[in-house]
Amino acid sequence: MEQILQQYQSVASTKVMTWFHVGKINDFPENGGACIKYKAKQIAVYNFTRKSKWYACQNVCPHKMEMVLSRGMIGDLSGTPKVACPLHKKTFSLENGENLNGDDYKIATYPVKIENENVYIGFTD
Repeated sequence: MEQILQQYQSVASTKVMTWFHVGKINDFPENGGACIKYKAKQIAVYNFTRKSKWYACQNVCPHKMEMVLSRGMIGDLSGTPKVACPLHKKTFSLENGENLNGDDYKIATYPVKIENENVYIGFTD
């Protein structure tokens, strides 16, 4: 399990070396998520239209190692955008991956950019 989590490292927008095209804006549900694959990683991509923002994070929930976060409910907690695991209800910040339940679990987050109706996720490799 630890090996799976080691492949996921948050990426700061200033450290992006590769912008990976993941689809068109219309390929993603409004106020919901979808999963894409980049190399061996599953990445959850969220079109958070209520906030007019896009977010991306690892798809694996670190609590029970299930690939489900793209199916999680998105919302906010005191202005912090979040996703709730659909199985375990653990919630994570979509800005920095912090666990909003106070647990030690954290998720990796990735920068998203939109250009000409295309969605890109930033990676360091």
